[in-house]
Amino acid sequence: MPSREDLPGLLQRLYTAHPWHGVSAGAGAPDIVTVFIEMVPMDTVKFEIDKASGLMKLDRPQRYSSLSPAPYGFIPRTWCDREVAALAESATGASDLHGDHDPLDCLVLTERPLHHGGVLVDARPIGGLRMFDSGAVDDKIIAVLDGDPTYALWTKLADAPQVMLDRIRHYFLTYKDMPNEAPHTAQVAGQFDAEAARDIVRAAQRDYRDRFGDLEQKLDVAAQDRRGA
Repeated sequence: MPSREDLPGLLQRLYTAHPWHGVSAGAGAPDIVTVFIEMVPMDTVKFEIDKASGLMKLDRPQRYSSLSPAPYGFIPRTWCDREVAALAESATGASDLHGDHDPLDCLVLTERPLHHGGVLVDARPIGGLRMFDSGAVDDKIIAVLDGDPTYALWTKLADAPQVMLDRIRHYFLTYKDMPNEAPHTAQVAGQFDAEAARDIVRAAQRDYRDRFGDLEQKLDVAAQDRRGA
């Protein structure tokens, strides 16, 4: 029978980890975060994780010539709910906000091309966009690939050229638009710095624990149940 210390490693060897629940946000989070990449700039269809299975799925073809400006995905074991919404309310003065009930989105700037999604990368948050999508808080963390020498000195959003930020903003405002349909109701309510980005990561981690519980505690319970069997 495996010990409590052996159980996580045994599970990892026997089963493929669910990229949302089975992978941590990183030992260095929120300064350095793990990001599961769903889309890369050459994707002409919208990929995203299937929350139930952890497999990648094709959500929809992109009807317009709108490509992600950088690898894009989410930070594992995060969830956007009350804690994330409270930060948005404090920053914007809005009230009665709620999170979008999704993992926390993250765009990763890098000089080195990633040719496909479905991979984990380490990234350093430098800021982000405060967004509302159909009335829900849908913050976008902007980070740089950890170890990418081109972006090694970028520590804040102001280090990015304005033309790059304009492109990122335009993408997130329009990437859900479809031909012959009313424009999607996405709004950018401002941008935030690296410190605020780290606060949002922490808040999304708290929202995750409130919604799904603490994985380490569940492993403890599982190990105790096995010992008592």
